Amino acid sequence: MNQTVDFLVLGSGLAGLSFALKVADSGKVFVVSKTSLDETNTRYAQGGIAAVTYKPDTFDKHVSDTLVAGAGLCDRSVVEMVVREAPERIQELLRWGTHFDRTAQGGFDLAKEGGHSEHRILHHKDSTGYEIQRALTEKARAHPNITMLEHHFAMDLVTQHHMGVPTMRHQNDIQCYGAYVLDTRTNLILTLLARLTYVATGGVGNVYQTTTNPTIATGDGIAMVYRANGVVENMEFVQFHPTSLYNPGERPSFLITEALRGHGAVLRGQDGKEFMHKYDSRGSLAPRDIVARAIDSELKHTGHDFVLLDATHLEAEDLRAHFPNINQKCLSIGIDFTRVPIPVVPAAHYLCGGIKVNEHGRTSINRLFAGGECTSTGLHGANRLASNSLLEALVFAHRSAVQAKAIFENFDFQTDIPAWNDEGTSNNEEMILITQEFKELQQIMSNYVGIVRSNLRLKRAFDRLEIIYRETEDLYEKSVPTQNIGELRNAVNIAYLVIKMARRRRESRGLHHTVDYPKQNPVIERLH
Repeated sequence: MNQTVDFLVLGSGLAGLSFALKVADSGKVFVVSKTSLDETNTRYAQGGIAAVTYKPDTFDKHVSDTLVAGAGLCDRSVVEMVVREAPERIQELLRWGTHFDRTAQGGFDLAKEGGHSEHRILHHKDSTGYEIQRALTEKARAHPNITMLEHHFAMDLVTQHHMGVPTMRHQNDIQCYGAYVLDTRTNLILTLLARLTYVATGGVGNVYQTTTNPTIATGDGIAMVYRANGVVENMEFVQFHPTSLYNPGERPSFLITEALRGHGAVLRGQDGKEFMHKYDSRGSLAPRDIVARAIDSELKHTGHDFVLLDATHLEAEDLRAHFPNINQKCLSIGIDFTRVPIPVVPAAHYLCGGIKVNEHGRTSINRLFAGGECTSTGLHGANRLASNSLLEALVFAHRSAVQAKAIFENFDFQTDIPAWNDEGTSNNEEMILITQEFKELQQIMSNYVGIVRSNLRLKRAFDRLEIIYRETEDLYEKSVPTQNIGELRNAVNIAYLVIKMARRRRESRGLHHTVDYPKQNPVIERLH
């Protein structure tokens, strides 16, 4: 059965909910969430949100820090726009009920993280994302024009090719009419038709074995846009967070926020010696790509499974007050991080590429906007500066909402969309195949497409992925649709895009480091 709505939002994190709240006074909104409304990448963001709020910090400093981290691939105009619009968006978060830590004098208790030249990170203890998600979820649930579709999984965007009209990749007249969405509790697929659709489905971390992302992060929105022939770019730039808790068997990996290093913690080898000075003059506060590669190098050189993050020289009560979740988590596995260092390893954390959007969040597909981690806006370039991600989601969701409200009534509903075609499918008797294929995919990406890459590794990954792709598509065509098969299909698409774009970039830049082309290309550098 077809259902119609003014705005269809896929994803319920910061980008999705802030967009929904901004457009809901103009029309009806459906928010689609794979699980519960608050199970998002936003919820797991520990560190905070970067914004210029006090002197001696300036917009120019924040812009410069972002450009340096981005290794020559940022769009300067986008960086300047986001940085300058940040204070207003922060004030909006406060009006929506978000609480940030304050000093005794009443000002923001600002933290400093790797790559930042000033203290500019607003935070709520070490659970900033959880606090933001709480505030937005409460406000969205209370809005009469927002309908929550929890435990619903978007299978595909609805475009004209579903009506038998062929579409070519990157053509200019592709239209998005909504999405086919699976109710995971009833296994029925709904056809949700919208005047405008907003994709805010988060990241891709679960294409890797070790990730800080929740298990829902399978790149669904990017894969759907790619299958709909939309423009996707810069997928080779996968950011590995340098410090996830080394706790074998736990998935997702528990994130040890970069703010702990900003607070004074130091990376050491298992011999107790500090090593980051060998790689960068900024030491443990170098940008994430540098720190992650340094740890990777140390582990390969020593043969150890982890390095140490040492905060034992800092005041114990202050540590517990600033990082209560880290303290609780470490104590749960027998580590008092005020007395002994924390064992840490890098883990897949954030995607800097994705669905290409303009300064208003519009994609290459008509009637389709996108925001948050699933997008490529030009802000991050080849490497995201710490705590710029929540800011990006806020600024672009606002800009998308302003434009969406101005144009949504120009679009009628496409009423002749056919129902989901499941002809020829049967009950899923081989679901073990999905689990096995996913594990193989994660092994391929972790072993061959990780922090340090090579032409040989990428070719082997591509060759092995091709087999998984054929098997997955065959399984998908024959099976009754489920969230598991949909996620596997999306993850295979994401892995293909990462590998394809990594093979195409014949240089080392930012998060993409290859032993075959260890230098940054000066020609490309000049172009940006």
